[in-house]
Amino acid sequence: MDTTETFESRVRAEFTPKSTYLNTASSGLLPVRAVAALHEAALLRAEGRPLIPLFEDVEACRAAYARLAGVPATRVAAGASVAAHTGVIAASLPAGAEVLTAEDDFTSVLNPFHVRGDLKVRTAPLERIAESVRPGTALVAVGAAQSADGRVADLAALREAARAHGARTYVDFSQAAGWLPMDAGAYDFTASVSFKWLMGPHGAAFLTVPEDFGGLTPILAGWVAGEAPWDSCYGPVAQLAGSARRFDLTYALLGYAGLRRSLDLVEEIGVAAIHAHDVGLADRFRAGLARLGHEPVPAPGSAIVSVPGLGSRQAGLSRAGIEVSDRAGCLRAAFHLYNTAADVDRLLEALSG
Repeated sequence: MDTTETFESRVRAEFTPKSTYLNTASSGLLPVRAVAALHEAALLRAEGRPLIPLFEDVEACRAAYARLAGVPATRVAAGASVAAHTGVIAASLPAGAEVLTAEDDFTSVLNPFHVRGDLKVRTAPLERIAESVRPGTALVAVGAAQSADGRVADLAALREAARAHGARTYVDFSQAAGWLPMDAGAYDFTASVSFKWLMGPHGAAFLTVPEDFGGLTPILAGWVAGEAPWDSCYGPVAQLAGSARRFDLTYALLGYAGLRRSLDLVEEIGVAAIHAHDVGLADRFRAGLARLGHEPVPAPGSAIVSVPGLGSRQAGLSRAGIEVSDRAGCLRAAFHLYNTAADVDRLLEALSG
């Protein structure tokens, strides 16, 4: 079987962009199959049919994400945002605990620790995050790939340093899940949204926890967190789920209906193939930038490229049908499976003018 043709034919069948879309780090494109599922889910709601298929979609998404993350589905909680998942982790820490974070990481990974008011939140440059773990550090929280500029954390070094000092680890894979291979079981906690590289609708996010739940208290638990959800609708939940589902948040059902099909596509193509494609396009862009005399933020091996000083070009590029982001004065381009070499070359040509 020609794997290249399989990759290209599947992508061509699933995506119909009307622009040169290089902004997956903000949100990914929805595949045709996800759009169809969203339409069917909306009709189900509009016509008053039973919602059971939508709850089945949630469980299918949990299982698919677990396979991508490399952990059993019993370790995956389904929610709505990384900030909410971070909040549960932050609430579990004792007063005075030290949390080590990366400078200028995404707010959802950081802010819940700050608003506690009684934690010692310390920051370090991403490149020095592993060496900054010290005795007394309770938790290290970091994005696997940085939202602002695509730099990829040295997670192996971080894991080793945390183990040496008895610190727990929390990794946000929101800018990595779908193109960067994951091993969520190597960390105490991980989280990810699903509307970026996983190409789902907004409204779904996942949390992975240890088998023993890592000391977390399900402070946001509602009826879906019960061992028997439909018997947990009134009064306090009598028995929380024996799995990570005890940390579930009430589901945005339509979003999970679409996400199920997007995750199917990711699994069909495979993260390894997506990684090679995405990083290959990013490297093509980096090489083209060098020819134009521009130097991006060093982020080898990343599908995200950030170019200082070019953020002001974003509005003009958008008017020309090229979608990128302006992040802190940098032009950020993010490459995914629906992008092609022609997309890269079009952006380079626009920047040369």
